[in-house]
Amino acid sequence: MSCCCGHDHEHEHHHEDATVCVCGQPMTEGAGHGRSMGRTSFAVAGGFLILNSFILEWLFPGQEFASEISAMLGAVILALPIIWVAIKDLRVGRVYMNELVAMALLAAFAGGVFREAGIIAFFLLITIIIESRTASGAQRSIEELIRLTPHTARKLVDGQYVEGEVLDLKLGDVINVRPGENFPIDGEIVSGQSAVNQASITGESLPVDKGIGDEVYAGTMNLSGSIDVRVTKVGNDTTLGKVKEMILAAETSKTPMVRIIDKYAGFYTPTILMLATLTWWFSNGDMNRVITLMVIACPCAVVLATPTAVVAAIAAAARLGILIKNVAHLELAAKVRCFVFDKTGTLTKGELEVARLKPVDGIEPAELLLAAVSVETASNHPTALALQRLAKEVGVSPVKGEAYKELPGKGVEAKINGVDCLVGRPAWLSSLGIALPHDEKEVEGMSIVVVARAGKAIGWIGFRDQIRPEAAEMVRSLKAEGIRQCSMVTGDRTAVATMVASKIGIDDFRGDCLPQGKVEYVEHVKENNIVAFVGDGVNDAPALAASDLSIAMGAIGSDIAINSASVALMTNDLRRIPLLITLSRKSASVINQNLAFGMIFVICGIVLSVFGQMTPIFAAILHTLSTLIVIFNSARLVRTGEEITRAENTAARNR
Repeated sequence: MSCCCGHDHEHEHHHEDATVCVCGQPMTEGAGHGRSMGRTSFAVAGGFLILNSFILEWLFPGQEFASEISAMLGAVILALPIIWVAIKDLRVGRVYMNELVAMALLAAFAGGVFREAGIIAFFLLITIIIESRTASGAQRSIEELIRLTPHTARKLVDGQYVEGEVLDLKLGDVINVRPGENFPIDGEIVSGQSAVNQASITGESLPVDKGIGDEVYAGTMNLSGSIDVRVTKVGNDTTLGKVKEMILAAETSKTPMVRIIDKYAGFYTPTILMLATLTWWFSNGDMNRVITLMVIACPCAVVLATPTAVVAAIAAAARLGILIKNVAHLELAAKVRCFVFDKTGTLTKGELEVARLKPVDGIEPAELLLAAVSVETASNHPTALALQRLAKEVGVSPVKGEAYKELPGKGVEAKINGVDCLVGRPAWLSSLGIALPHDEKEVEGMSIVVVARAGKAIGWIGFRDQIRPEAAEMVRSLKAEGIRQCSMVTGDRTAVATMVASKIGIDDFRGDCLPQGKVEYVEHVKENNIVAFVGDGVNDAPALAASDLSIAMGAIGSDIAINSASVALMTNDLRRIPLLITLSRKSASVINQNLAFGMIFVICGIVLSVFGQMTPIFAAILHTLSTLIVIFNSARLVRTGEEITRAENTAARNR
């Protein structure tokens, strides 16, 4: 983030309610814009006075005193913010880049070249303004998130809706949200239904239909219906609040490259000052060379090379629903060579679907489904829910029975039209003396239930966990990015794991894995590769912790997912994972380009200034130009993934 006084290259962050800049002033919401406007005012006022000095000299050649006074005042106004931050650095015992520019300006003042000093300060101040508007990405991102949340809400009190402050809401309160309004809190719908735009949190292009019992999240928009919501989370506990914390944590963290620059920055300024002294000595006191050297040696392009790229990459990731806790994780993603995926809830939806209806001879599939769903109509077991969904899709209405009885781990029994019917595990029905209508080979790769009526089996029904439709595409994209191995670990049966792995192109897999088994597999793969583990963040915490890079799927609304992983995907769209790798590698490339350009620029500039081949004003102009080149080069990262989101939007419109 940017300091309120001048150059923005060194910052101290206090992770409390407010962030504090080097000059000790708190940085609160909106402060970045105010500081930028303040510096712009200095630049405009000082720049006008410098221009005025040239106009006075041209129109009134005899008024040299007035021209010089205008130039001096303009130079002082322009130099003041830069010199002030240098003084602040010195007061806390820090010698950094700011001192180079401040000393160059003071040397220009001492030489009486006020116009040159003013022009140098003008271009450097413009550079500072551009830097602060570019590098304070976290502050602006958080301000944009805050704007997503309303400050007032209509709370239900004694049957009436009363307008009040969102800050006064408590858990359990009920509020009303109208169409077109954003949700101020996380909550559960208790009345009404609507379509909700969750793009601000998940990056999803399509609205999500919500009804009674569904969760809604702060900062998302209610599109179509008036709904009542019971408050379940407020303030920083909301999903939006956690997103805000993750953005701040990511953009105030440092990559290894930035830490290296910070480590040696303290030696840089004394070295340049020593070089300036030698230049002055061997050039017989040529202050123009000294001033030029100190201006061109301020390595803004080098210092901004990484932060600007990181800000752009974090912004692009957040737009795609990818939240990165620490920028070091972004850098690490480019080095990953092996992905290990959990199966249930990650590669699959974690939701059973009917894969096969197999009635015995003389029984129709519809008759088998009717008998099964009539028995299972009151159950909440995953197999029962899958049967209920299928029956609804094909228009089969269950028959109301009696004497329902659910036996956990076995099945369900009921009387349907006065006849005893059973639906359950094959082992249970076999223990009751009912002959099973299948063999083991026939049902391989499926979970099955057997349906019996009047003591005889009338067929069996097979279930499979639904594979996510984009899973195979995701694996192909990762291979195209150079990932050597895509593996899968699951607690499900090996036969099921084999089927899933073959369908989506997984290289290696382990079935029947307990949590410790997943950890052991990750540890084994880590011996030869940098490993990323992808799970749902709930039951995969040990494996997530064991991997080099941990990615939690579907983190929206999940505290565990957000807290347990390096990267949190706010949707369950697996295509975001290859995008993360692409973004990581692009950002690494841009950082290297920026660093190479910045170092070449500084070295060449120092050489030219030492040999008197550059003027101070030209050095200031080049300084600004180099900073702009680095910023615009980094800004290219913001558009990463746009082609994917455009394709998703087009596909959504065509459906």
